[in-house]
Amino acid sequence: MKRRFAIGDIHGGLKALKALIKMLEVEEDDQLIFLGDYVDGWSESAEVISYLIELQHHYSCIFIRGNHDDLVANWLKTGQSNAKWLEHGGESTQLSYKNKSQTLKKLHINFLDDLVNYHIDEQNRLYLHAGFANLHGPKMEFYNNTVYWDRTLWEMVMAMDSNLEPEHPRYPKRLQLFNEIYIGHTPTTRINQDVPVNFANVWNIDTGAAFKGALTAIDVDSKEIFQTPPVYTFYPSEKGRN
Repeated sequence: MKRRFAIGDIHGGLKALKALIKMLEVEEDDQLIFLGDYVDGWSESAEVISYLIELQHHYSCIFIRGNHDDLVANWLKTGQSNAKWLEHGGESTQLSYKNKSQTLKKLHINFLDDLVNYHIDEQNRLYLHAGFANLHGPKMEFYNNTVYWDRTLWEMVMAMDSNLEPEHPRYPKRLQLFNEIYIGHTPTTRINQDVPVNFANVWNIDTGAAFKGALTAIDVDSKEIFQTPPVYTFYPSEKGRN
């Protein structure tokens, strides 16, 4: 494998996603690890899913489940929605599926059902959407959805003493399980950063594409960062989740 990229939250921004993939100049032996939240935000959520389904036929892809992806999967299967989901991007997703066939919706349901909750590579790097709380790792979570809703991991590393070494007795035990951890879920723009942010061994790649930020990828080996222009500039007549 030549290069491995972790890609942050997309939130329906197909135009930005296509621009990012072009920017990466992906080759056959590269790998793309998508950290979840493909939907809910800009107007092309359904189109993003179709694009990802096609992309996996050309490149090595790993698709992590995000909380918004789980919400959309439930809506596609049951027709049930709630006001909070609609308020946080669900309405745009519903509109993107308005004229889509049942055949396409079924294909998308299968894709969403096949998403993985987390991935660990051969260098003991963990990839997941949000975080985990169990001291023994995500596989031991009592509730499976913790890994795509949890914010405590990110809040913990932001508040940590940066001088703590992994061997220190106060160093968080869950961080010692992995060499590095890559997440999305909580935009770095909330702490006034428009690039991926690293605290301890955790890298947050969500740079706020659903709002006013860019769509971002990082080469996890070299730490080279690739970013599109702010995603809202691809959709000048839309509000996204702003």
